[in-house]
Amino acid sequence: MQKEKKVAFYTLGCKLNFSETSTIARNFKNEGFKRVDFEEEADIYVINTCSVTDNADKRFKTIVKNALKKNENAFIIAIGCYAQLKPEELAKVGGVDMVLGATEKFKVTDYINNLTKNEIGEVHSCEIEEANFYVGSYSIGDRTRAFLKVQDGCDYKCTYCTIPLARGISRSDTLENIVTNAKKIAEEGIKEIVLTGVNIGDYGKGEFGNKQHDHTFLDLVKALDEVDGIQRLRISSIEPNLLKNETIEFVSQSKRFVPHFHIPLQSGSNELLRSMKRRYQKELYTDRVKQIKSLMPDACIGVDVIVGFPGETDEIFLETYHFLNDLDISYLHVFTYSERPNTEAVEMDHVVPQNVRAKRSKMLRGLSVKKRRAFYESQLGNELSVLFEGENKNGTMFGFTENYVKVKTPFQEKLINTVHKIQLKEIDEDGVVVFDWVDETVLI
Repeated sequence: MQKEKKVAFYTLGCKLNFSETSTIARNFKNEGFKRVDFEEEADIYVINTCSVTDNADKRFKTIVKNALKKNENAFIIAIGCYAQLKPEELAKVGGVDMVLGATEKFKVTDYINNLTKNEIGEVHSCEIEEANFYVGSYSIGDRTRAFLKVQDGCDYKCTYCTIPLARGISRSDTLENIVTNAKKIAEEGIKEIVLTGVNIGDYGKGEFGNKQHDHTFLDLVKALDEVDGIQRLRISSIEPNLLKNETIEFVSQSKRFVPHFHIPLQSGSNELLRSMKRRYQKELYTDRVKQIKSLMPDACIGVDVIVGFPGETDEIFLETYHFLNDLDISYLHVFTYSERPNTEAVEMDHVVPQNVRAKRSKMLRGLSVKKRRAFYESQLGNELSVLFEGENKNGTMFGFTENYVKVKTPFQEKLINTVHKIQLKEIDEDGVVVFDWVDETVLI
């Protein structure tokens, strides 16, 4: 009897990558493979790569080495954005046997004829123009919450970004298929779904293979709000120019969408926003934040910001710093600008020195700590619901409220993936909130 082959996965990057890894893992299972943890010995290791920052690129080699320590004869497959952008480069990394591009990754099991190691990795990678069809994905079983892919690709031409080169044009899943996938997730007992994609506010474009919008993002939100069995729906990153008032108003009154928004800003300088080819100015961003807070005063708002972009003088950086400091936001995701090949920004003048980028990044991360603390303090005394995660960290477990306040309590297995009513009490020395129980019985 043939021994069951084992496959393990490692995912770098965004929620979208996690949703696609989970779908690809299910394809392996359907072909008779057993999924194991990446830290275990496996016959195949699949690494889903990211290329948003230099750091993600560099981590790839380390991950390959770690896999080969578990099994020196393991078959190593690279997929994802870095695999599409630089397939030949990845194929030359010692130990890599196969590199699959943007469309090929969803047919990975078709490319595995045998598991004999290759001296140089085989490359199967399309031209990105061929990545014009949609493959639906969602994650289940990996985390308490599920990531549901609703859109892929991007038609924006931001001067710092390689994602359109790695993922192709903007295209969407059909509304019917997304609702079907949401119901499948609900049937697994998962309480929360996070909507994910490259540019989810552009949802509806390419839904049926054309370039028009057959549905809008608001149509999607309204349809998902009617799916029974899901306690929470969370919108991941959405462009400020695509987050319409109507969507904000609907979320404020919806049954399942939670008051949590993550909205990329990138810079608080209109001059730099123009240089980045962003499709808004900072005044529109301010308006989005005010609109959310006027309807949902307790809403959590996260912000993406890039530091060290070419042309960012001390004055422009301080303009961004003060703009963020004055905004009623909850936390920052700070990205230090890194030069990416085949982007407009890499050719720009007035390059910011690396040590200056690092200093500015540290300042904004400090501001993020201050903002998160202030937001948590504003929530103390409030009665909220918490969904508990599954991780046991030294006898402690964590959960998140609907508006994304992180809380902690002594680990109890029975609490995993359950929702409870609590009252936020105080912030501990780790910056996490402790609470009093309002209702220890499971809400749903």
